[in-house]
Amino acid sequence: MKFMTKYNFFSAVCFAAIMLGGVSCKDQLDVGNPNAPTISANVSNETGLYQLAQGGVYINGFAGNGQDGWLGDSYFSLPVGYQELMADHVGADASNNQVTTIAQPDYIILDDGTKVTNSSPQVGIIRSYNSRAATGNGNNAIYYQWLNMYSLNNACNTVLSLVDGIKFSGDAASRANTVKAWCYWWKGYAYASIGSMYYAGLINDVAGTTNGNYVLHDAIINQSNTYFNQAATTLTGITSVTDYQTALKQLIPVFNQVGKGGIPTVDMWKRNINTMLARNIVANKLAPFINGNPNATIAKSSTTAMTAADWNSVLTLTTNGIKKDDIVFTGRSTDKNSFISANGGTVAALTTGVNNSTTFKISERFIQSYNAGDKRFTNNFNTANTYKNNYIYTTRYNVINGGLGTAGVAVLGSTDVGAYELFIAGSYEENALMQAEANMRLGNIEAGLTLVDAVRAYQGAGVTAVAGTGLTLANALTELTKESRVALFGRGVSYYNNRRWGWTYDIANGGGSYGNTVITAAGVINKNVTINYNFMDYWDVPADESVLNPTTTSVVTKNPNYN
Repeated sequence: MKFMTKYNFFSAVCFAAIMLGGVSCKDQLDVGNPNAPTISANVSNETGLYQLAQGGVYINGFAGNGQDGWLGDSYFSLPVGYQELMADHVGADASNNQVTTIAQPDYIILDDGTKVTNSSPQVGIIRSYNSRAATGNGNNAIYYQWLNMYSLNNACNTVLSLVDGIKFSGDAASRANTVKAWCYWWKGYAYASIGSMYYAGLINDVAGTTNGNYVLHDAIINQSNTYFNQAATTLTGITSVTDYQTALKQLIPVFNQVGKGGIPTVDMWKRNINTMLARNIVANKLAPFINGNPNATIAKSSTTAMTAADWNSVLTLTTNGIKKDDIVFTGRSTDKNSFISANGGTVAALTTGVNNSTTFKISERFIQSYNAGDKRFTNNFNTANTYKNNYIYTTRYNVINGGLGTAGVAVLGSTDVGAYELFIAGSYEENALMQAEANMRLGNIEAGLTLVDAVRAYQGAGVTAVAGTGLTLANALTELTKESRVALFGRGVSYYNNRRWGWTYDIANGGGSYGNTVITAAGVINKNVTINYNFMDYWDVPADESVLNPTTTSVVTKNPNYN
């Protein structure tokens, strides 16, 4: 990979700064250790390899070696922040990094028919600021996800290049295979992120090298699937549970080994893989559901529609995906040495508090996804202050720090150290909702609604069941889309959901979002607003890559569906 000089630190040698030798668990992620040796000096033993493999994921990948500090301080506040903005879960008024402009729709039509137009549409903003100069000034929004994920990928490449030369204790093959599975899993994750967001990308599986062989996003997703499947195959070959657990405990930071986090069994990890494989399908196909129409179509898109075969594949994968009690990959903040901070490391943290003072403000469109009487709503929101802004960002709602404490009810956000559980990859709720949608689309509406009810019960919603009420497919999908928005807040999938449902596409091409709540700056409450987001469905390749590393193939680095 090639990056502008300011960020040219992702080579194999440079990320050795993440490593520590002979330290306690609480210091695992201390990137400022002046005694951190070079790779060749440090990674000559098992302990050094574990530390390199852990730091490559959590520091290079998710903390971006400090380069995600423009908005919060991690991958889960900055790149995921853009996704939550474009999903219309949150709004923002800050000027840095285009956080205000990246998610502004092209136009809205208020209840009285008034059309309000955005003078700076998203596509124009992306193209205007996709330059190396804009990146240097913190204005290139599409740069950071690419930065984080190719850094993560290269870190895993480096570990894989070293693992066979390490002498492991115990059952050496099982420990080595655990490290390999770790790297294959995170390479699958990185390629999934790139392929789900960018029109084109690079397949690079050799540490410290680059190429100009750009491929379309579908090929990147195929490579993600290859590595997820390779992780599953490698896990199957592990023969010593004890040595597997010993190795994995060194790879996952100890402060993440709580709650739904921890040390997954081999079978649990394989179910996590199945959930991610299912996500790769649904996130990168269309399943339009526009204005209550399950048969809607999108005329111009960078991808294709789901088929019955696709839905059956999703059903098979999710049936064997994450279960309620499975351990998954999570993150927690600590008072030091963490890859996420308590008050800035996640979208939830940046949304928690009185809305006038938070970076993100919860959206009125997000709030309207709650059904009447939902305990998750009453536990997590109040109307103590109204934030007023033009266009769509006025909101009456504030996120209560840590919730009201209602027993058994999910908490949306907290800025207390260690309190918020970040879901890094898949979750039970995501798996169940994909399974629900597959069932609905295959004609098993009641089975799908039963899963929606199960997710609501799991999060303590306390609402009336929708299964057994005779809902049509359209009404069932309404419940599904509402629950997906509510249950998966901040988990990095909601923009993909809005895109595949067609909501982010131009109304002229069959897209758009209808029946929305929007409050004007004057305080007028509109409850049937049409929103034409018209977002670029798959982003251009960042200029920091495409300029320094021009394409050597026929694949273009700008999405040709947007002029």
